[in-house]
Amino acid sequence: MNPFCRYALHQIEVAILSVVAIIDKLEEEDLHIRSMEGKRSVGELLTHMAVICRADFRISEGATEEEMSAFYSGIALDNLKDIQAELLTGYSYLFQEFHAMSEEELQREVTAYWGVKYTRYEWLLEIMAHLYHHRGQLHTMLIHGGGKDPNVPLFE
Repeated sequence: MNPFCRYALHQIEVAILSVVAIIDKLEEEDLHIRSMEGKRSVGELLTHMAVICRADFRISEGATEEEMSAFYSGIALDNLKDIQAELLTGYSYLFQEFHAMSEEELQREVTAYWGVKYTRYEWLLEIMAHLYHHRGQLHTMLIHGGGKDPNVPLFE
C-alpha cells in the first residue's frame, strides 16, 4: 500500500474511532438534539457521517447524481448501534478499496457529478477532511446544543 494512503487511512480511522467513542456516551434521545432550527439533528449528522466512507468513495469512482441519490435514499440508520456499525463497516470498506489500488489508480483523475476533478488520492484526503469537519460539528452540537461534553479525545 502506498505509504501516504496508509497515513491518510490511519487518520480516518482515528476520526471514526473517536466518533464511535462519542456515540458510546450518548443515549438514543440525544439523536434528537438540534443546535438550530432548520439544521441537522445529532442523529441526522451521525447518519450522514456513518456513510461518508462509502458515499464519498462512490463519488470518487464517478457515481452520478442519480446513483448517489438512490444510495442515500436506501440508508436507514435510526439508532446508535446501527450508526456505529455503519461507521466501522464503511471504514473497513474504504480501507480495503484503497489498499488494493495501484499507484496508477491513485493518480487517476475522477470528475464528480458537480464538476470538481481530483485524483483518487485527493479524494481520499477529501474523505478525511469531510469526516473531521463533521466530527467537529458533532462535538460542538453536543456541547452547545445539548449541554453534553462527551469527554472523548479527538486527536491521538
